Amino acid sequence: MNEILSIGRSHLAVHGAAGLSLRAVARDLGVVSSAVYRYVKSRDELLTLLVVDGYTDLGDAVDGALAGVASDDFSAQFRALSRAVRSWALAEPARYGLLFGSPVPGYEAPAEQTTGPGTRVVVRLVHILDGAHGAAGRDDLPGSAIPAALEDSFAAIRAEMGISLPDAFLARGVMVWAALFGMVSFEVFGQYGPGTFGDPAALFELQLSALGEAVGL
Repeated sequence: MNEILSIGRSHLAVHGAAGLSLRAVARDLGVVSSAVYRYVKSRDELLTLLVVDGYTDLGDAVDGALAGVASDDFSAQFRALSRAVRSWALAEPARYGLLFGSPVPGYEAPAEQTTGPGTRVVVRLVHILDGAHGAAGRDDLPGSAIPAALEDSFAAIRAEMGISLPDAFLARGVMVWAALFGMVSFEVFGQYGPGTFGDPAALFELQLSALGEAVGL
């Protein structure tokens, strides 16, 4: 199975997710197609394996980056997590594209297999923000009032993740989550345009400072 995944990752980088083929994987594996079907029954199943593999690798990269950061330095934790996401994405653009790029036509990732691995990073991020909020002991945050239509959603997130972030801070946390992956996606997919910024890493650090300020880090 590990060899199938390895070849699948290589094909993903060359052909893209839509171009994945079990026959091609079998050819590179040096076996007949029927041998591969014993382990992977369809292209969609291979895609799911690659999605889980990608999320797991990204989650492991984030966990590794956070392992050396002081448990009470929430600003440093936030930066370590964010830098790990960027570094992994730039090193693995095809796999990042599978996870956060355009949907693959005709494929829908099964939630029961992908939700756990796929939420590892955001769970770590939310717990960093929750820890920072608890340490600061403040509930004041300027901004718009939370619409009543979102109150149940935020309450469900708090219950599921076991956190105490008030609605206003949680809303900012969602913004930071979306902004972080938006920043990384712009860089990975070349959305800034070639040569627009002479030092993308410096731009990223500047953006992290702004996001940290937005959530009181």
